[in-house]
Amino acid sequence: MSAGGVGFDISCGVRTLLTGLTRKDVESVKKALADSLYRQIPAGVGSTGRVHLERPDMDAMLRGGAQWAVSQGFGFAEDLNRIEEHGCMNGAEPERVSEQAKRRQKDEMGTLGSGNHYLEVQEVTRVYDGRIAGIYGLRHGDVVVTIHCGSRGLGHQIGADFLKEMVVAAPKYHLELPERELASAPINSPTGQKYLGAMRAGINCALANRQILTHLTRKVFAHHFPTAKLALLYDVSHNTCKVEEHLLDNKRRPLYVHRKGATRAFGPGHPELCAELRAAGQPVLIGGSMGTCSYILAGTTESEGEAFSSAVHGAGRAMSRHEATRRWQGRQVMDELAGRGILIRSPSARGVAEEAPGAYKDVSAVVEAADHAHLARMVAKLEPLICVKG
Repeated sequence: MSAGGVGFDISCGVRTLLTGLTRKDVESVKKALADSLYRQIPAGVGSTGRVHLERPDMDAMLRGGAQWAVSQGFGFAEDLNRIEEHGCMNGAEPERVSEQAKRRQKDEMGTLGSGNHYLEVQEVTRVYDGRIAGIYGLRHGDVVVTIHCGSRGLGHQIGADFLKEMVVAAPKYHLELPERELASAPINSPTGQKYLGAMRAGINCALANRQILTHLTRKVFAHHFPTAKLALLYDVSHNTCKVEEHLLDNKRRPLYVHRKGATRAFGPGHPELCAELRAAGQPVLIGGSMGTCSYILAGTTESEGEAFSSAVHGAGRAMSRHEATRRWQGRQVMDELAGRGILIRSPSARGVAEEAPGAYKDVSAVVEAADHAHLARMVAKLEPLICVKG
């Protein structure tokens, strides 16, 4: 069990909402919609929201995830069928999460945070597989909303706490660490079991966070488009460790699958998928960087044998944030994107510069490689219209 193999932003993930709207619908209120989303969706370093959790509610959230959020009025029961783990990661142990982690999260539910996290209003500009797109409810010209964020300060603190504990404990377990970030512990050791319980609580925090953000987004859209429903297409995480059954040495066996910067990609027929999606395979949501396209893919049967039902989750950085701020200024980036019809709303000009499109690899090339390797099948291409950025 490796804290480094999961990462600091536990269960950072992506969810996509179907609006039933077209670009023509959005263009008439585009600026007002961007401003409303920016006002209602807290974003940026240290951002806080309107949900404040004291200890009993915090522990209930860490046990219940998106299921807890729905029980509190944030969204609908039907959302849960379209969320990984049906909205709640079993085996979470809030008592394994440090008090410092809980303090950091107390006022951060329903917030995007900073870095590469965002909320985007996007247009479906190309459909590659009409059959699967139809099952997913996607058509050329549709507008969707995509939310990319994770477990905020709580997840980061869990990662920091257990990375340190695993480094200290490694000699006791006779583990030689080639790199501190690869700190690990035997799964059945006390350290491994404590981390597993805390990490699962972190997953639930992220699932609840994205569920609350969905509720806030729906309220904004309801103001501008009273008939829009914003049904959930899917929510899937990267930066996790899950127990899954896979074929290994010609035997199906339970494995602890670490996905760091990778996303789950179950193929057609997988029993974990809801009935409506099972024939197509799991939606695989690939986020681009600010100002570039994103993609929706479908999990494949081949992916299980090739990569334990995993696929890429994005393009990855081509340069450091420091280098990006040397090359671009935030206002310059926003003006250039506005000229292309993409409205950026962010509390930080420096953050925009750090996330400039040129700071990332070519997401299209990455997605095409994943499709060519049969890790996931290309279904639709999305282009941004509005981006709320931390």
